[in-house]
Amino acid sequence: MMIRAMLWPTFALVVLILFVGLALLIQRVAQLRRQPPTRADFATLAASRAYFQSAERPAANLANLFELPVLYFALVPLLLLTGQVGVAQVVLAWTYVALRAAHSIAHLTGRLRLRLIVFVASFAVLSAMWLTFAIDIGFSAR
Repeated sequence: MMIRAMLWPTFALVVLILFVGLALLIQRVAQLRRQPPTRADFATLAASRAYFQSAERPAANLANLFELPVLYFALVPLLLLTGQVGVAQVVLAWTYVALRAAHSIAHLTGRLRLRLIVFVASFAVLSAMWLTFAIDIGFSAR
């Protein structure tokens, strides 16, 4: 039962990543239609970034979703393989995913202060997940 409970927040985080990727795709396609690119628009990385500047927020947010969440995606299989999934980890996982969703919303809407607060909170929750896992592994080895 706890294994499935741990998978649901993980699925939710994947859906969030796919949603942000779709938002990025929609904004980039809109830019391509609004202003058809020239060769110069893609001659260099700087030129392509300038061309797609209108889609900078979803691109940056998508990159963010492959930074710290990597630690979450690494932890989930370890929890499952070691049998260390408990109510606390499931609650922390849902809290982490909710905070990542709030971070994405704040990022995409340009709410910098909220984004920082939510980032710090999600960092703390992810740290708590790893610390709890390490403690549980330590006590289960005895």
